[in-house]
Amino acid sequence: MIPLFDLTRQYLKLRGEILDAIDKVVSSGRVILGKNVSEFEREIADFIGVRCAIGVSSGTDALILAMKALNVKQGDVVVTTPYTFIASASCATWAGGLPSFIDVDLRTMNIDLDRLESVIKGEEGGINPKRIKAVVAVHLFGRTLDLDRLNRIQEELGIPVVEDVAQAMGAEWRMEDGSLKKAGSVGKISILSFFPTKNLGAYGDAGAILTNDEELCERLRMLRAHGSRIKYEHEELGMNARLDEIQAAILRIKFRHLEEWNERRIEVARKYGELFKEAGLDEKMEWPEPVDGFKGHVFHQFVVRFKEANFRERVIEAFKKREIGYAIYYPKPLHLQKVFEYLGYKEGDFPNAEELSKTTLALPIFPEIRDDEIEEVVNVIKNALEG
Repeated sequence: MIPLFDLTRQYLKLRGEILDAIDKVVSSGRVILGKNVSEFEREIADFIGVRCAIGVSSGTDALILAMKALNVKQGDVVVTTPYTFIASASCATWAGGLPSFIDVDLRTMNIDLDRLESVIKGEEGGINPKRIKAVVAVHLFGRTLDLDRLNRIQEELGIPVVEDVAQAMGAEWRMEDGSLKKAGSVGKISILSFFPTKNLGAYGDAGAILTNDEELCERLRMLRAHGSRIKYEHEELGMNARLDEIQAAILRIKFRHLEEWNERRIEVARKYGELFKEAGLDEKMEWPEPVDGFKGHVFHQFVVRFKEANFRERVIEAFKKREIGYAIYYPKPLHLQKVFEYLGYKEGDFPNAEELSKTTLALPIFPEIRDDEIEEVVNVIKNALEG
């Protein structure tokens, strides 16, 4: 069996350190918002290049708190992509706002920034730009959006950007001035997820919120703890959304390996691409390639696109027989989900997202995958598409 993702191989290498860290937390008696949480917050803030990081209970809670901190209210519009996990859109609904979608770029699979700018400027119909309160910009599958453009949207067009970095921890963008900035460093607020399968994953749910705004930082710290700065004094309605001390201790150990693991993911992606080309598969499928010179894509998922929809079904059938893991991200775009029926979207509204939902497949990728396993995956695809 070749799994899509295998948490156990990584754990075997870190088991002693992790068990020791858990024991120290429990033995200390400080299991809520202790030293590990505060140290981890400092470490990831320094890594991303922001002033403030707030550990929270999940990436979803981070998004909901971001909406609350930006004062999204009834009738406010939050723009995002229909080709992503539901939390990137449902956070607006939880705050009382309305998610509104913009189609994606077929090549990058990220939100189409040309269309986004046109909508915000009122040059493209469908959304009243005066009602737009925020943009949730998703760095999908580990590929960074253009951070220069996101920054201009925020600064020049006056719309706060929430960077959803759940799938792109450690990804970078080379700015127009030549500097490298990490995904999560330019948004008014940015969020991270440490779900176990992420590039940096906990052993349970965990997340973080990032910002350079000191007032927002203090407010978000208050909001994650029932709207309270002082025990039993509550300034506004908040949540119980604190990062767990044990998860923070685990994440601090794993964080030391993140760059190494991201480099390996990039190496795996490069090897897939080389093998696909050798097998002559470029006529039947497309795949993401590493960016030269910086980590523009850290390959949380390795998602390929088949040039004919029936190709995907043939490969899935072959994977099942050979016990190779796979996933479809995402089989139904958000605008066609029942939960968002009230928004009035219909099939055909976002053709690129719909096309990707029918033709893409996530292949096995994780730092511990072996080269011979990658070769086997490619061979199975080749045989399935030649049969």
